[in-house]
Amino acid sequence: MFNIGFAELILLLLVAFLVVGPKDLPKVARWLGRCVKYIRRMIREVRDELGLDEIMEETQSVQKEIDSTLRESDLSADLKTASKELKKNLDEIKKESGVKKP
Repeated sequence: MFNIGFAELILLLLVAFLVVGPKDLPKVARWLGRCVKYIRRMIREVRDELGLDEIMEETQSVQKEIDSTLRESDLSADLKTASKELKKNLDEIKKESGVKKP
């Protein structure tokens, strides 16, 4: 949830230990745990009511369809092949007509 590294976590615990004190630290930790649990439950309820999970799944499926369509419609390989073929034919025509290459 939060991007907190080990060093930051140790620093937070040390500050909490100094501010709250060793006697009340477990009570504060339990209270914070309950608050986080309550907030997560509220967020989950809002998501369920608004249908955000379904919207995200639908958006991801549409994005996958678009990506697959783009991959299927990629013409670069065909264009490279056509370009090589055209160059080869032009070289043959130049040889037949006796025109020198630049």
